[in-house]
Amino acid sequence: MSGNDHKIREVRRILGPIGVNIVPVSRKIEELQTQDVHALVRDKLIKAFNEIGRPLFVEHTGLYLSGLNGLPAGLTQIFWDLLEAQRFADLAAALADDKVIAKTVLGYCDGRQIYLFEGAIEGTIPRAPAGPEGFQWDCVFIPDGYAKTFAEMGTDKDAISMRRLALDKFAAHLKTSKATI
Repeated sequence: MSGNDHKIREVRRILGPIGVNIVPVSRKIEELQTQDVHALVRDKLIKAFNEIGRPLFVEHTGLYLSGLNGLPAGLTQIFWDLLEAQRFADLAAALADDKVIAKTVLGYCDGRQIYLFEGAIEGTIPRAPAGPEGFQWDCVFIPDGYAKTFAEMGTDKDAISMRRLALDKFAAHLKTSKATI
């Protein structure tokens, strides 16, 4: 469940080749404001399921800055909306530690049970944004072992991203449980 075209295209690129047809449902779900991303995803999933009434998945992706003791975590969107690209990079540059973890938590509800799948990748925040700024913080995240931000990588990011890792776990669950969406 998402209205974010960037996320929808990315999910389709990753899950489409294995036969999962993504049908986006754009509804505004009031998100729980918390650092506890598992609680946030569970809450969003329950609200979405109650509204849609059929198996679905939701996800939340956030940044965990080492120099801020893991913030903004589940509050990444709020930080991003207030700071945007350059000020976010400036904030990270002012910290003694520029290490960051990008983490996706995907929640799936089949109508009986809730399942959570997680993917995480470590990286750094550059001194200045690089690449297109259209997909939130992709322009300020450089995964470890790479010289480019996710934004500069374009669709090459799909092979290594935190969302890819979570989606791969979700896809494995769908295959083994014969679940449907």
